[in-house]
Amino acid sequence: MRKLSVFITTYNNAATLGACLESIRWADEICVLDSFSTDETVAIAKDFGCRIQQHEFLGYGRQKELAMQMTQHDHVLLLDADEMLSLDMQQTVQDLRADDFPADGYEFPRVEQLFWRMPHEGTRKNYYLRLFAKDKAHISHMPVHAAPGVTGYVQRIEAPFFHFGEVDIHTKVAKINGYSTGLVKDKLEQGKGARPWVMVFYPPWYFLRSYLLKRGFLNGWPGFISSCTAAFYVFLKYAKLFEQQQFVKHGNSLLPPGAPQLGEPASRHQGPV
Repeated sequence: MRKLSVFITTYNNAATLGACLESIRWADEICVLDSFSTDETVAIAKDFGCRIQQHEFLGYGRQKELAMQMTQHDHVLLLDADEMLSLDMQQTVQDLRADDFPADGYEFPRVEQLFWRMPHEGTRKNYYLRLFAKDKAHISHMPVHAAPGVTGYVQRIEAPFFHFGEVDIHTKVAKINGYSTGLVKDKLEQGKGARPWVMVFYPPWYFLRSYLLKRGFLNGWPGFISSCTAAFYVFLKYAKLFEQQQFVKHGNSLLPPGAPQLGEPASRHQGPV
C-alpha cells in the first residue's frame, strides 16, 4: 500500500483548521506551510502532529508549490485550510491508497457552504483535482485560484469534500475584493486590458449562469445572495482593470491642482485572504 501526504497552506485559519485536520488525521503525513499566522493556527497544526514550516506569502500558486515540496511521499492530497473531507471521500481516498492509486490524478466535487446553510443536492457542483501523483503534477502560478494540473489519466469521483470559506456576506465580499485585485495585477503584468462594455454585460450573464444554469435557485435566499456576489466578483475584476487603464491614461490630470497623487490600487492589499 502506497503512502499519502497531505499539504495545506495557512494564514490565520484557526477557526476552520481543526475540522480540516480531523478529516485527514489518518494520512501518513500532513504538511502545513504557514504565512506567519497571528492566531492559533500554528498551535492547532502542532496539536495534530503536522510538519510545519513558515514562509512569507508569495502568491497562492507559489505557496502551494512550496507546500507540496515539503511532502515526502509520492502521492499527495491538496486541501485548503477551510476545507474538510466528507466521510465518503475519506473512505474513497483510503480505498484508492490500498489499491496503489491506479490513476495519475483524481477530481472530487466540492460542496460550498452558503452562508447559514449547505446547498441543495440538486445544485451543480464544481470538480477539483485534489489527489495526484506528485511526479505527474504541476501547480499554476496564478495569483489567486491557483490550481494543480496533472500529465496523465485523471479520474472523476463523486465523493465530495466541503468548503467552509463563506461563513457570512462580509467574509465573502472581503475575499472577492482581494481576489479581484490579485487577478487585475496578474492581467496588468501580462499586458492585458479591459473593454468597459464587458463589465456591463458579463456580470448579469454570470448571475444567470449561477442562479439558473447551476441551479442556485434551489438554495433559496442564500442561493440568490451567492449568485449576486458571484456576479459582483466578475464586475470587480473588469471594473478594476478598466480603472487601472484610466489611471495610466489620465494620471492626476482630471483632478484639481494639488490633489494627492494617485497610487497603484492593484499593488495594494496583496497577501493571503
